[in-house]
Amino acid sequence: MSVQKYSVNQHNIQTLLTWIESGEIAIPEIQRPFVWSNAKVRDLIDSLYTGYPVGYLIAWRNPDVRLKDGTTSSGKRVLIDGQQRVTALMASLLGREIINDEYKRTRITIAFNPMEGSGRFEVANPAIKNDSLWIPDISQVISPEIKMLKLVQKYCEKNPRADQDRVYENLELLKSIVNNSIGMIELNSDLDIETVTEIFIRINSKGVVLSQADFAMSKIAANETYGGNELRKCIDYFCHLAVAPDFYREITSHDEEFSRSEYFQKMSWLKNENDDLYDPAYTDMLRVSFTSEFKRGKLQDLVALLSGRNFATRTYEEEIAEVSFARLKESVHRFMNETNFKRFVMIVRSAGFIDSSMLRSQNILNFAYIVYLSLRDQNVEATEIETTVRRWLVMSILTRRYSGSAESAFDLDIRRIDEIGVTKYLADIEKAELSDALWNSGLPQQLNTSVVSSPFFNLYLAAQVKMNDKGFLSKDITVSDLISYRGDVHHIFPKNFLKSNGLSRGKYNQVANYVMMQSEINISIKDRAPAEYFGALIRECETGNSAYGGINDPSELKENFKQHSIPQGIENMQFENYEDFLEKRRELMAHKIRDYYQLL
Repeated sequence: MSVQKYSVNQHNIQTLLTWIESGEIAIPEIQRPFVWSNAKVRDLIDSLYTGYPVGYLIAWRNPDVRLKDGTTSSGKRVLIDGQQRVTALMASLLGREIINDEYKRTRITIAFNPMEGSGRFEVANPAIKNDSLWIPDISQVISPEIKMLKLVQKYCEKNPRADQDRVYENLELLKSIVNNSIGMIELNSDLDIETVTEIFIRINSKGVVLSQADFAMSKIAANETYGGNELRKCIDYFCHLAVAPDFYREITSHDEEFSRSEYFQKMSWLKNENDDLYDPAYTDMLRVSFTSEFKRGKLQDLVALLSGRNFATRTYEEEIAEVSFARLKESVHRFMNETNFKRFVMIVRSAGFIDSSMLRSQNILNFAYIVYLSLRDQNVEATEIETTVRRWLVMSILTRRYSGSAESAFDLDIRRIDEIGVTKYLADIEKAELSDALWNSGLPQQLNTSVVSSPFFNLYLAAQVKMNDKGFLSKDITVSDLISYRGDVHHIFPKNFLKSNGLSRGKYNQVANYVMMQSEINISIKDRAPAEYFGALIRECETGNSAYGGINDPSELKENFKQHSIPQGIENMQFENYEDFLEKRRELMAHKIRDYYQLL
């Protein structure tokens, strides 16, 4: 017979709010941006008022922890589902401020009309506030200091036609809303994250999946003893600042306490930073900080360590929790460090990735940063760090290393790195996975795609940037310039030429048919067949003229063709040669990426 993994109880709203205010229930999202619309808050209050169900809250009890003096401390409940509903209740019923999506403190004010039907709720606005039929803020009715008879009398004086009995009845019903019950599912403390996640998905009617990072962040925020609430805020603020530097003023204006903290001082450099090559979300920042410090890749281990888990004895100890929070704090500081962050981004750029669109996988960037931080901790020489990070980054793309179960791959990689070192481990991977079979067969097959955002096509462009290649048929403009300033992607076999011969989008938009080109050159070529415009190019160059672009020297034109992996004989190619052209160019593109990798 299976053991039930949770209990279900009904608690009235007043009790829940009291528990949250006293800390019996930790609501880690209370200091994070509130994502519900004001109208959704109104609908929640209306559902409670009319007796409709509003769903269950889900809490996960922290395990009991053995203290240093040998006694045991009972764990708090951590609310893992229902934060938005509870925040909405505290905002509307208790008049508490919330933090909106711009990280500004604001009020959500719900108004109530006791004369319309059995009572009507609406989001307060200037018109409602000036309308005597509306009580502009229901928190005034809920307040324990309110005298109901006096409130009804005052309302009826402003509205002589009001039905006093109806007003009194509806306001009493509103005031008693805090006595309505909400169900709480309390999960056992000994459950692991996978089980908690499974229960959450089965119970949650919307099928929302909570990530392990969500659990870890909730665990961090719920622990005020070791500064988890400030650490959580630090992670949120850093990630927001990285995207929106102007948010710096919001922090200094609306969170003076945090702006005096050491965390804020370490992230203040972001106020003048507009580089968007690596804009980490809280999941990325948490994963990099944890993995680089603890040499583990699975965030469930972080949740366990922050709870005080002793993996050897399978007990929970306060000292382990304290040390784990201290280590995580230091690793977050290393992540935020201006020198570390900027040097890492510089290394990524030096590999040819000069635009955020060229790197679609955050996990590839995340682990490359882990490699960087690990090598920095070992005081490895700067040039070796740069080479190793660049090669790890590109190797990760070539092998699609983190495209599947990224967390398992992180765990394997960091453990092997911790055992034998980055250099040896990278060499082992290169020997096993970057063989001639990849360069001659596997990579050309990966380049057989019409998806312009393909990581392998972007890798080819990075190779061109790294090698300082000129744009197609350009004398001076580089591929780097064209990517930075949104130059044209040109079809070598023109699109309309191929369409007129009956090819579909997936055929004429093959990435092996693309080159980066100046728009004016692209326009001048129009829809001419390769044999026509390549033939004209070669003939004009032989006479010292330029048919398209600025190249008028045959050797320079030949070098430009080589830089763009153009197969020999292109000047004779017609429609029937298109498939053969694609196959040959994919091979040349793959070999260029191979040569580029050796340069890193």
